[in-house]
Amino acid sequence: MNIVVVGAQWGDEGKGRVIDLLAKKMDAVVRYQGGSNAGHTVIVDGEKFVFHLIPSGILHPGKVAIIANGVVLEPAELLKEMEELRTRGVAVDNLFVSANAHVVMPYHKDLEKEEENIRGRGKIGTTGRGIGPAYADKIARRGIRVGDLLEKETLKEKVEINLKLYKRLLGYTYSQEKLLQELLEYGRKLEKYITDSSALIHNLIEEGKDILFEGAQGTLLDIDHGTYPYVTSSNSAAGGVCSGAGVGPRAISRVIGVVKAYTTRVGEGPFPTELEGEVGNLLRKQGSEFGATTGRPRRCGWFDGVILRYAVRINGLDELILTKLDVLDRLEKVKICIAYKFKGELIQSFPNRFSLWKECEPVYEEMDGWKQDTSKATSYKYLPLPAQNYIKRIEEIGQVPIHLFSVGPQREEMLSTRELD
Repeated sequence: MNIVVVGAQWGDEGKGRVIDLLAKKMDAVVRYQGGSNAGHTVIVDGEKFVFHLIPSGILHPGKVAIIANGVVLEPAELLKEMEELRTRGVAVDNLFVSANAHVVMPYHKDLEKEEENIRGRGKIGTTGRGIGPAYADKIARRGIRVGDLLEKETLKEKVEINLKLYKRLLGYTYSQEKLLQELLEYGRKLEKYITDSSALIHNLIEEGKDILFEGAQGTLLDIDHGTYPYVTSSNSAAGGVCSGAGVGPRAISRVIGVVKAYTTRVGEGPFPTELEGEVGNLLRKQGSEFGATTGRPRRCGWFDGVILRYAVRINGLDELILTKLDVLDRLEKVKICIAYKFKGELIQSFPNRFSLWKECEPVYEEMDGWKQDTSKATSYKYLPLPAQNYIKRIEEIGQVPIHLFSVGPQREEMLSTRELD
């Protein structure tokens, strides 16, 4: 079975721990898009692991971990992440990196920061890690790929062309020789991990192996289907698996969406259910809502059923996994957004115009909170009745079943809702 796990909101839904949980029964885990701007957090026996590029399933010994062609990576960051895992007793021998993945260069970081400064109040809210410019160079057919790090003459030619271009267009000046030597050194250190990832994945499928495909960010940050321009620079929705990993759509068996019991967003952009004040602060504090990559405080709001329905449609979700239910434990009332209102008109579906996003107001359905500690629950039937009703209502809104939910950050705090079936 080949499973895709995607975020069904604006990212940070808890995909890392879900992937860690599912990877136990899989043979390989593939990261198919994004860069080191992603942050997947997994807590095992009280020990916190934060992944930026390496698939979090690598925590399970013997699993094949693949960084596919749809990823853009900074070699120094990848090597750093590998070394940190080694020092903590996690083997990286089964890690493979696509020769066709693109490299984030120093000028990409500089350009991204400069663009954000120019945008001023209209900034996107990027991480400043050069992800967008790296993807832009990829599309403009001037990108440097991981495989190029193994071919001195090819690399030299590409570096020379790019440095001339960036100097002419933006006035950027870098030492060509220094940059070339750094890249070649990265190539030497990564050589044994570099491979044709699409062929590797194909061979695993032919052997009947079970593969888990993990993305970064969330559906609403997809470059084509998200709240553009406040999005990431790649296809974070399930469709990105095919191009980002080099597999056909018929290879996918199941698509699982991950959602929080409320909604968060990092960076700029529209957020209809955003809460400011006491409740928003409580969600942020109880949920430890700070970016795993940047440490930025996340914007918090009520659960948004409109974007859930959209994510179900865009990804073809077969099921949902609900995280951080326990964060709502202290609330007297909880709300779910079931529609938007724009200039008196009720909007049930995802708006396709930025002006609607910017000005629409959420229409809420209010439900009783449970005011009880759910973190000690050992199964669905031991949840307070209002918490059960909350889960059921989210299922009804999305028209897709919730098979797992979490009441805490540990592996064992992910529980089944099989009693719903």
